[in-house]
Amino acid sequence: MALQTAGGLLVGAALRPGIARAAEPPSPVIATLSTYMGEAAAKPLPEEAVEKTKHHILDTFAAMISGSELAPGQVALRLAQAHAGGPSTVAASKFRCPAVEAAMINGMLAHSDETDDSHAPSLSHPGCSVVPAALAAGEEFGIDGTRFLRAVALGYDVGPRVMMTLGGSPFQMATHHSSHSIAGTFGSAAAAACAGGFNARQMRWVLDYAAQQAAGIAAWQRDTDHIEKSMVFAGMPARNGVTAAAVIHFGGTGVDDIFSGADNFLLTFNPKADPAGLIDGLGSRYEVTRTNIKKWTVGSPIQAPLDALENLRKRRPFEAADVRKVVVRLATAEAKTVNDREMPDISLQHMVAVMLIDKTASFQAAHDKARMKDPALLQLKAKVELVADAELDRLAPRRETVVAVTLQNGETLTERVGAVRGTAENPMPRPEVIAKCRDLIAPVLGAAACNRLIDTVMALERVKSVRELGALLQRA
Repeated sequence: MALQTAGGLLVGAALRPGIARAAEPPSPVIATLSTYMGEAAAKPLPEEAVEKTKHHILDTFAAMISGSELAPGQVALRLAQAHAGGPSTVAASKFRCPAVEAAMINGMLAHSDETDDSHAPSLSHPGCSVVPAALAAGEEFGIDGTRFLRAVALGYDVGPRVMMTLGGSPFQMATHHSSHSIAGTFGSAAAAACAGGFNARQMRWVLDYAAQQAAGIAAWQRDTDHIEKSMVFAGMPARNGVTAAAVIHFGGTGVDDIFSGADNFLLTFNPKADPAGLIDGLGSRYEVTRTNIKKWTVGSPIQAPLDALENLRKRRPFEAADVRKVVVRLATAEAKTVNDREMPDISLQHMVAVMLIDKTASFQAAHDKARMKDPALLQLKAKVELVADAELDRLAPRRETVVAVTLQNGETLTERVGAVRGTAENPMPRPEVIAKCRDLIAPVLGAAACNRLIDTVMALERVKSVRELGALLQRA
């Protein structure tokens, strides 16, 4: 679905007045939320939020580009080829597609593996859906770099708040709904609507359409190829968000308050949820500043153990051959997610063995499935014990770990990591974020194109049209 006509880009977010009908007035919560959303396109962000939003945009672009080399990304690019013909960029390709398809495809690229960002309090991955949705809608509407920044930041503010209101990780565990998909749908819808410059009432309708599309179940945890996961976490939510914005853009109307009244969203998903959570800290606490960027391109629960091994080696250097045993303690749910999985980047035992041998955990090593059969790695992997520690459960959403390395001489080295590198408590500064992204982008697009993309993202305020970003994301 495109938002253009043969005569060019449609101006304005609503072409026809809404259908007149009797309705209850919006609740104070939805009134506050929708007003904030309607003002976001024109409202400057604090300096810290601007800087962090740039980091997360670049980090997501890097995930999209590097993801094009992986199996889920290859599926996404075949979809792009089949649907080629439209105004919106498909990253790491020469294709352009209609906005809805481009958002979905770029979302799948962004979550082709575990490279993208994560928001621990809501148990969601905002960037992999919000950024593709903002990009697709932004290219359609011809917005500038500043509007793009604000649209992305709004997506991070809305999607995670919806999921935190529902209950985050405990909600997913109790209901088997996918927290990642639900948060992504609301965040993507908010970002796309901000790109369209929607007013407060149109924002309420966009939220209504996001609620109607909220879907996804936690069965993605059984997906051994990560392809379904890329769709559930990112492709589907990004598509849903742009679809919601498109319907309203072309004159669609909806329910004025989907969070209260008969058959409302919260009543459907969690009747005990307090709608006040939707606006908690809104305008003073920017969720993009609480979203984690992964230093290591592996599943989130493996981040802290790799940090711990790096810290131990800095303090007391040792070789892989010196190791007798490694015990890694994680919270129960975290341990379940990464326990001896079939994929290298979400198998804790495998990645610990890689870290011990390579003394780092590169993107290439984290995606080398053939290496999982390497006898030397298998021998070292057998020395790694993962313990589900209920004591660490109480610290959620902090993903703490305790790692104990016993050496052949009987010496035991222990490291506890509470604030993982890249989290809000221990953030990566701009040079570290750029270094990570350069490692992911340059092998695909080349060093010169990579540098141009990085420079452009870090100076988004000077970008007159977000379509400039599209050109920089594609292969020559």
